[in-house]
Amino acid sequence: MWMPRWSGRTITRLVLVMSRPRMFRPNGWPARTWRTLCRLAGTQGAASNDKNSAEDEAKPVDREALGRSRGGVSTKIHIAADSRCRPVARVTTAGQRHDSLAFEAVMDDVCVHRPGGGRLRTRPSGVLADKAYSTRKIRTSLRRKGIRATISEPANQIAGRVAKGGKGGRPPAFDQELYKQRNTVERAFNKLRGTRAVATRYDKRDFVYRGTIDVASIRIWLRDPVTHHSRDTA
Repeated sequence: MWMPRWSGRTITRLVLVMSRPRMFRPNGWPARTWRTLCRLAGTQGAASNDKNSAEDEAKPVDREALGRSRGGVSTKIHIAADSRCRPVARVTTAGQRHDSLAFEAVMDDVCVHRPGGGRLRTRPSGVLADKAYSTRKIRTSLRRKGIRATISEPANQIAGRVAKGGKGGRPPAFDQELYKQRNTVERAFNKLRGTRAVATRYDKRDFVYRGTIDVASIRIWLRDPVTHHSRDTA
């Protein structure tokens, strides 16, 4: 019984042969040896007939910020609002995307003009957010930027820290009285939903829908113009 020589040159030649559309076991080769070589080559039998695999990889993950969530096809709006319930930044994602994934994009979109002129304000003095944003990455990013984070901690994170004992570290600072003002962003969402085209998306393209959100935000700002320097809280 003839066995192949396990040299680098022979193995390379076998892999090139087995990458062809069809493969046949040579006469005299043990079935176990042939199956082992097929497994190393990453395929067995005929090649795949899928002609759209390369096209599927080139497609974006979330086209036009549309995705499937529990309510069906939907779009999720992430906004940052000031203490007077006025939107200052917005990002749209597919409906099934987690809230924390858009946090950095929302913070990068914050850009507020100063009343006395000068450089634009891009860093608020504090951020109020719910439990969905209680991640180590977000807290570390805010700490590096010198932004005070008032984010509630979910029960599973508290239980995990307590279970580790002294190795769990200290709990993050949390001001309960200040956290009561987090409803400002919920009220800002209610104002945006006052525009029917925002509450129910009718626009096919994402950039058109973002423009609709911007128009609704402009209406909110025109009804509540800036008369003094507002609190720098997003």
